[in-house]
Amino acid sequence: MIATGGKRWLFLGVALAVVLSYVSGGLNSYDRGIWIDCGINIILAVSLNLILGHTGQFSLGHAGFMSVGGYTAAKITLVCAALLPVSMQPVLLFVAILAGGLLAALAGLLVGIPSLRLRGDYLAIVTLGFAEIIRVIMQNTEAVGGASGLSGIPKYTTLGWTFALAAVTIYVVAGLVNSTYGRGFLAVSDDEVAASSMGINPVRYKVTAFVVGAFFAGLAGALYAHHKQTLTPTGFDWLKSIDIVVMVILGGMGRTPGVILAAILLTWLPEQLRVFSDYRMIIYSLLIILLMILRPQGLFTFKRKKKPNPVPA
Repeated sequence: MIATGGKRWLFLGVALAVVLSYVSGGLNSYDRGIWIDCGINIILAVSLNLILGHTGQFSLGHAGFMSVGGYTAAKITLVCAALLPVSMQPVLLFVAILAGGLLAALAGLLVGIPSLRLRGDYLAIVTLGFAEIIRVIMQNTEAVGGASGLSGIPKYTTLGWTFALAAVTIYVVAGLVNSTYGRGFLAVSDDEVAASSMGINPVRYKVTAFVVGAFFAGLAGALYAHHKQTLTPTGFDWLKSIDIVVMVILGGMGRTPGVILAAILLTWLPEQLRVFSDYRMIIYSLLIILLMILRPQGLFTFKRKKKPNPVPA
């Protein structure tokens, strides 16, 4: 069961999203776009954290799940937008986002089941290959624009939608991991053999992690499509998956607050470095390397101070 405190945080998160939707009119389009990117990256990082941080499955296929959700949602809105009145746009966006998430979850199931016997580097290679297969399929399918991609996608994504779904993602993942059932994720991550000997089925938890993580990656892809208004296969290559993995590692694997802060930091940092023009990505990469050397356990991971043992009388 999910604690009442978690529901309180969910309510506060949705309330914050509503407030942001009202004040977003005072932001210029550039700043508003960056904050939407932050919200999308929070969804991606938190969902991958379930697979990588909590379950210990090294996946490099998150961009593939994101692309499935993005292309599915974009195709639905492109076909239906002209047939529905403006008042139905929020409903259409909701249906498109949900469809994108469900199809991405199906993709997560398809990649999760064959990869059950793999772990570590081998699993990473398989998921990376899966993401590349999706990219190549999209690149050679004319129904979704082929190599030139999809354009003219309606701009439905708002700050309210983005951070409301980010709040739901955090709530579901944190509630799942902290529940009685979710303790199995941590057991599988710590020692799969020991977990099996205790009656825990690692297969079930691995597949669940992939399906849930892929579902929310699909939601993020749908928001991304209706934010950027253009999708190309090159936007979902292996570098995109690496970016999401870096957010999880930099924030501290298994640490949801740290992953959220890392997603925000790594979204804003490249934009702030634009003043350095051609050297921007070099400086960004050097900063990432420096942070990994100085804080290998995660930038936002801190040890709790141990209370001193009471002195016996």
